[in-house]
Amino acid sequence: MVFQFSLFFFAFILSCTGQKTTSPENIPIQHFDIAIAEVDPYFKESMAVTSAYGPSSITRNIIQDKMGHYWFATWEGIMHYDGDVFTNYTNKEGLRRFRVFTILEDRTGDLWFGTVGAGVYHYDGKSFINVTMKDGLISNQIGCIVEDAIGNIWIGTQEGVSKYDGKSFVNFTTKEGLSNNDVNSIVEDQTGKIWFGTRGDACYYDGSTFTNITNGNGVSFANTRSIIEDQNGNIWFGGNDGLWRYDGSDFMNLMTDFVGCIYEDMEGVIWICASSSSNGNSDKWVLSRYDQSLLPYQSSAITRVKMEETMFFGIMVDTSNNIWLGSLNGVYRYDGSFFEDFKGD
Repeated sequence: MVFQFSLFFFAFILSCTGQKTTSPENIPIQHFDIAIAEVDPYFKESMAVTSAYGPSSITRNIIQDKMGHYWFATWEGIMHYDGDVFTNYTNKEGLRRFRVFTILEDRTGDLWFGTVGAGVYHYDGKSFINVTMKDGLISNQIGCIVEDAIGNIWIGTQEGVSKYDGKSFVNFTTKEGLSNNDVNSIVEDQTGKIWFGTRGDACYYDGSTFTNITNGNGVSFANTRSIIEDQNGNIWFGGNDGLWRYDGSDFMNLMTDFVGCIYEDMEGVIWICASSSSNGNSDKWVLSRYDQSLLPYQSSAITRVKMEETMFFGIMVDTSNNIWLGSLNGVYRYDGSFFEDFKGD
């Protein structure tokens, strides 16, 4: 179904409780009716607009924009870091006080923020536009946002996928062939296929048909939290089934631990956030790096970099080759030798 969108531009919710014993595949989905509730009960109140310290709450996603500044999707809202000062834009701009889950910088430099319950905020550097279901978005609970090669914005939500072409929305659900409506991750590959990781099975869309993905043994990928395409065109899957790599012909399983996030750096190294146990029932999470130069697979290819009693989320490598890592209680920056957090004493 196509919805017209009258504004210039125009959600999946994984609500973490912060309990270390919570299994990642069993983290409860929190529902509330946005038409009734204008307050997110899980939003972490923070009165400060600017601070020398970073977020102290769950930080799900991190990007570095074209200007070199950092943006954080946090339970305190939209946060920005210019290298000196952290600014909470949710407080500064008087935005609706909802958790922020994901961030995209599009080809024009505009920013898109996906929230849990308040839809999408589009920011052109001057003002924010809030877009919700009333504008055609399929759900107000956003899990991921990506831009494809021709500029379409794909928005994964708890109730399906919305594609925005600059003029109107097209929405996809299981009725159109999507494997599951609760979408965790989206990526476009070099051939133009759109790949979806969902709470159910993973699938891809070739522009007309959705196809469920199965490994070499005919088994589908359940609860895929992260999908990426690397520089060589390989597709990587992370979720309940561990870490997998698909080269277009063969599937290779590289890790059996639950994988929550995958990221490729400028040198082709794959960074992974994973549980420290294969069943996900662990109170420790691990940041690991996978050196593809050691392919075919060797046991030494995967190196554990950091283990913490906190769940790790989004990974981002900045232009100085620092690793940024979201966690249950803020962010870390890793320069190859030391981890720095930005929390106050």
